[in-house]
Amino acid sequence: MPSLYGSAEISKSDEYLHEIIGFIRVHKDGRCERLLGNNLVPAGTDSSTGVRSKDVVVSPETNVSARLYVPTTATADRKLPLMVYFHGGGFVFESTMTTFYHSTLNHLTAKSNVITVSVEYRLGPEYLVPACYNDSWEAIKWVASHRRGHDLDDLDPWLKEYADFSKMFFAGDSAGANIAHNMAIRFGLKPNRIVGIDLKGVILIHPYFGGKDPIGTELGKHKQLKAFTDQFWNLVNRSESGLDDPLFNPEKDPNLSGLGCSKILLLVAEKDSFRDRGLLYKELMEKSGWVGKLEMMESKDEDHAFFLFDHFCESTCSFYNTISAFINQIDDD
Repeated sequence: MPSLYGSAEISKSDEYLHEIIGFIRVHKDGRCERLLGNNLVPAGTDSSTGVRSKDVVVSPETNVSARLYVPTTATADRKLPLMVYFHGGGFVFESTMTTFYHSTLNHLTAKSNVITVSVEYRLGPEYLVPACYNDSWEAIKWVASHRRGHDLDDLDPWLKEYADFSKMFFAGDSAGANIAHNMAIRFGLKPNRIVGIDLKGVILIHPYFGGKDPIGTELGKHKQLKAFTDQFWNLVNRSESGLDDPLFNPEKDPNLSGLGCSKILLLVAEKDSFRDRGLLYKELMEKSGWVGKLEMMESKDEDHAFFLFDHFCESTCSFYNTISAFINQIDDD
């Protein structure tokens, strides 16, 4: 399977203000040149799954939007669980509208039988942390506003008609999994409680977590790759805490035990350089005092975000089935 980071090299160029080779160049005039994630596709009806999608504006002030996905099983008489999804891309590239993510979310929506809201948050380095987190939180609040029954002009009929707000999930891959985790932490803090929704679970796919001190394979075969992938966080986060910022390193988060749901599905890949960070996350959550259950699935012989590249291979089918079972298990509770 292809890997997003498998052949990456650390930049040694002084031609640009910042450069992450193969991914992004920040020119000295401030202009950002993204080398990946530029192939945008329109919303519509997917021929292979029958899933319908459309784009909506979440916040005109910040230009945050989302792409909504509705499976063929959705009816007004049978409301479906609601999944708020955050795409990956190291906080600096990719979009819910790119070929990889649009196709993946069509399949994930159909396989999991959910209403999906895929958030188009602002990217760095034009918008530094915490912009991506604040945008994601605004999207969650916008979704929640549909539950309260207001007849506002910016409410979407698909969400009002088809979504079961008592069965909500946050999900994401890579940097998006990082966002999903931090949204669940924010959701669990009492001052931030959103009335009208029930967060049933969080689905973290190959989460992009890190820390100043290397662990596991970061001390050996993935030492150079850690140095490379750390660049993405350093490019979007200029705080003094750096790689040990609690947003990036869960071990440093004093609010870890307050995560605002009772179940987590953690998915890791055997060959992924972030695998050990995922395993550490599992250990941290289990020791934190968080009252909940964490389930984990490991995809053997697979690398980071493998599911984006092939929706029909055995590993991806197992991946989809695991997510669907997690959602349906909670649905039956």
